[in-house]
Amino acid sequence: MRYFICPNCTTRALDDDGKAGLSHQPVGCAKCGFGYLFELLEDFFPPAGAGMVTCDKDGRVLSCGKGVFEVSGYAEGDVMGKPLVDAFGLSGFPGDADPVPVVLEWGVRKLDQHVTMRHRSGRPKSVRLDLFPAYDEDGGMLASLAPEMNGHAPGGG
Repeated sequence: MRYFICPNCTTRALDDDGKAGLSHQPVGCAKCGFGYLFELLEDFFPPAGAGMVTCDKDGRVLSCGKGVFEVSGYAEGDVMGKPLVDAFGLSGFPGDADPVPVVLEWGVRKLDQHVTMRHRSGRPKSVRLDLFPAYDEDGGMLASLAPEMNGHAPGGG
């Protein structure tokens, strides 16, 4: 079974071939109409209040889903085309190692990364970062940014 998530509204979907029925087009979101779904190796339940960001094979922002503005203060146009880490001012990676190159080069997930983001207001904000490699020929990555409260993501994540 193949698992998919909408980078816009975080609706999860299952599909056996990655196509909607007999169509030869990639699956789009049935709930919000977003143009494509992101394939995951395993099902993923985003933390409460998470926003999803899709990136190209070089880690540059392609799109921001619902929730990104609420978490970061940045509109899609503010970060489009910028490297994910620079766009959101991500820092404080575990072991001081930026996980983005590892995800992009090795195709592995990096989950539950507790990092600091620079909010648009200029203030640092603690967030949970989950990164997923793309499994299609275009490559790229999906990032989930979720606010943390008292050192933990909402919902106990």
